[in-house]
Amino acid sequence: MPILAIDQGTTGTTCLVIDHQGRVRGRGYREFTQHFPRPGWVEHDAEEIWRVTREVAHEAAAAAATPLEGLAAIGITNQRETIVLWDRETGRPVRRALVWQDGRTADLCRRMKAEGHEPEIRARTGLVIDPYFSATKLAWLLDSDPELRRRGEAGELAAGTIDSWLAWKLSGGALHVTDHTNASRTLLYNLDTGSWDPELLARFRVPAAVLPEIRASSEVYGTTGEGFGAEIPIAGIAGDQQAALFGQGCWSAGLAKNTYGTGAFLLMHTGERRVASGHGMLTTAACGPRGERAFALEGAIFIAGAAVQWLRDAFGVIQSAAETEALARSLESNDGVYFVPAFTGLGAPHWEPRARGTIFGLTRGTGTAHLARAALEAMAYSSHDVVVAMEADSGVPMRELRVDGGATANSWLMQFQADVLQRPVRCPAMVETTAFGAAGLAGLAVGFWDSPEAFLGARGEEHLYHPGMTPATRDELLSGWRRALGAVTAWATEEA
Repeated sequence: MPILAIDQGTTGTTCLVIDHQGRVRGRGYREFTQHFPRPGWVEHDAEEIWRVTREVAHEAAAAAATPLEGLAAIGITNQRETIVLWDRETGRPVRRALVWQDGRTADLCRRMKAEGHEPEIRARTGLVIDPYFSATKLAWLLDSDPELRRRGEAGELAAGTIDSWLAWKLSGGALHVTDHTNASRTLLYNLDTGSWDPELLARFRVPAAVLPEIRASSEVYGTTGEGFGAEIPIAGIAGDQQAALFGQGCWSAGLAKNTYGTGAFLLMHTGERRVASGHGMLTTAACGPRGERAFALEGAIFIAGAAVQWLRDAFGVIQSAAETEALARSLESNDGVYFVPAFTGLGAPHWEPRARGTIFGLTRGTGTAHLARAALEAMAYSSHDVVVAMEADSGVPMRELRVDGGATANSWLMQFQADVLQRPVRCPAMVETTAFGAAGLAGLAVGFWDSPEAFLGARGEEHLYHPGMTPATRDELLSGWRRALGAVTAWATEEA
C-alpha cells in the first residue's frame, strides 16, 4: 500500500505514488491558470486548483496500477502564503485566491512599517511586514466587500492557505485544519506559543472565526470523503519548503537545503532553538524527525525558475527550460549581462517590494544565450546572498548545500551554484523532495515507515558538485551582481 503525495505548487499540481523503497510508482501533473488582473496582482481559481489536484491524484494512482483504496495515506504539501476564502455551507470560494506573489497590499505594509509595528510583529512571528505573507491579503479579501467582512466575523466563511483548502475539499468539508509550518507563514501565528495570536488578529483585522485549527505536520487528521472515491487517511501536511527540508533529511541544527522552483527557498534548520535574524532572514516553523514542531531560518527568493518561464512565455526566445543549459554552456562568460528578476519585488535579504525586474549590460551582441545564462546566474547569486546572511545570523558555517526542485536537472546551474558558494552542492536522486517530504510525514503517521531513518534510507543515490571556479572570477561576477542589485534598489527607492 503506497503513499499518495500531493504537491500543490504555484503553477501546477504534481501527485506522486511512492512505495516503501522511495520509488515513484505513478505520477500525474497538470498546470492551471495564472490570473494577472492588474500589474502586481496574481490570483488563482481555487476551484480549478481542487479540480486539477483531484484529477492528477487519480491519474497518479492509475499510472501506479493502484486502486484508491489501496493507498496507505495522503500527504499534502503546498504553495504556502497563497490565501483562499470560501463559504462554509457551499464549500465554494467567494473570490479568487490571492497568490503569495501578489503585491496589492504593498501600500498597507509600508504604512504599517512607517507606524512602527514591524519590531513587535517580527518578535512574535519571526517575519517581516510584507505583501508576501497571508495576513494583509486575507484582510484585503474581507474588506473587498462589506458583506464578506460581516459573514467572516459571523463564522460563515472559512479561510486558509492551500493545504487547508485541499484538506477541506478532500474530506468533503469535514476538516478545517492547517499545520504549524503553514500557520507560521501568515503573520498571525505566534512562534513562541504555537497558536494564533489574538493581538495579531486584532492588528490585521482578521476574525478568529475564519481560521483553521493548527495541528502537527505528521498525524492522521481525518479521511477523504465520498467525493474523492475512497476513504484514505489524510496524515501529513507541510508547507512546500518545510516539506522539502524534511525530505532532504535536514532535521537538526545546521543542515540546510535550497529548493529551486517558481521561486527559490533556502532553509537552515535550527533545531528547537528559535534564531532571530538581523540580516533579513525569516524565522519559521519547521519539522523535527517525526514531524514535531521545530524551527528554521529561511531566505525567500521570489523569482527563480519563473524567470526562465518568462523568457519562454513572454518572449518566446526559448521553447523549454531544458534549453537553457546548452545555451549557458555556449558562452565562455556572461559578457557583463545581469538579470535581476524582481518581477514581484525583492525578497530576502533585501525586502524591497517596489523593486522590478531589470536586465543590465545589453549590447548589439547580446543574444538568447546571454539572457538564458543571466536567468540561471541570478538563481545562484540570490542563493549566495541568502547563505551569507544565514551564516551571519546563526554563527554556523554551511558546509554544503542540499538542493532539490526542477532546476537541479540543469547541471550547468548546479556547478555554477557550487562555484559561487565555494562549497559542495548535494543533489539527491529523488529531486522531488517536496513531495517526498509530504509522503514521509504521512507515512510516519500511519506506520508506513517505522522510523525517520527508514524513510530517509529510501532516498537513493546522490550527486555532489564541487567548486572549481577561481576566487578572482567569482569575486568579479559577484561584484557585477551587487552593482545590478544596487541599481534596481535605487530605482525603486527614487520612485517612492
